[in-house]
Parts: sequence; structure tokens; C-alpha cells
Amino acid sequence: MTGKSPTDILKEAILLEKRGKAFYSSIAGQTKSQAVKKIFSMMAEEEDEHIKFLSRQFRAYTSNHAFVKPEAPEEDPNEDIVMQVLTEDLKKEITAASFEAAAISAAMDFETRAVKIYSDRAAEATDPMEKETYDMLARWESGHHKWLHRMNEDLKEQIWSDNSFWPF
Repeated sequence: MTGKSPTDILKEAILLEKRGKAFYSSIAGQTKSQAVKKIFSMMAEEEDEHIKFLSRQFRAYTSNHAFVKPEAPEEDPNEDIVMQVLTEDLKKEITAASFEAAAISAAMDFETRAVKIYSDRAAEATDPMEKETYDMLARWESGHHKWLHRMNEDLKEQIWSDNSFWPF
């Protein structure tokens, strides 16, 4: 048990999401790749949704000392298709050793950390709504990690292929 109050955890979670948004917005602003710009802009928007979600929970908890039932995020049915197209564009626009590839790797680490923080808090939570809140956030962040991991693997395979780095 962390010994932190729910308000402390919510404040830390909001800060984590704000840092993620700043990081993703920075990458989107610095890249020359349109695919990377689109991906990181989408991720910054997602982090903004997380901030709004957590802020609502914070307001509810500080007012009533209770979490409210979290509303599941609206899933875009075309999201996987969009990400596949962007990943193909990304492979054409960047190399696996570029600034953008390093940003994808760093973003994976960021998302891994967020999933762990939210999963750990969900496991510790005794309030069912708090548990549901952090379980949902962990799943949401896992989706981001999945996209990034797929992109990273595609880039890695591309560089291995380009450099004849296959063991067979």
C-alpha cells in the first residue's frame, strides 16, 4: 500500500497525464514526418481526455469523498485502421535510428509506467469506483502502448531487413 490519499494519487495522475501531453505535443511540433505528427497529436489529444477525466474524478472526490462511476471512453471503430495506415506511412518517412523512432521508444516507456501506476493503484483500491477508475485508465494506456509497440516493431523489422540482419 502506498499510504497516499486518493487526492494525492489523483493529483499525481493528472500531473503524469499533463507531462505526457506536453511530451507528445512537443514531438508533434518538432517532427518533419507527417505520420509521426499525426500519431503524436492524436496521443496528446488522448492525454487531454485523460486529464479531463481525472479532473472530474478529483472534483467529485474532493467534494464528496467518493469516486463517480467512470464513463468508458468512446472507442473509434476506425482507430486500428487509421493506426495501420499511419504506421505504413511512418515506415516510409523515418528510419529506426531517427529522432522520431527514439521518441516512439521513449513514449513506450512513458505508457508502460502509466499502466503500472494505474494497475497498482487499482489493485490497492478498496472503493469499487476508484478501482474501476484506475482499471479503465490502465486499459486506456495499454491501448496507447499497443500502438507504439506495433510501430516500434515495424521499424525494427524494417532496419533489420534493410541491413540484412536476419539470422537465416
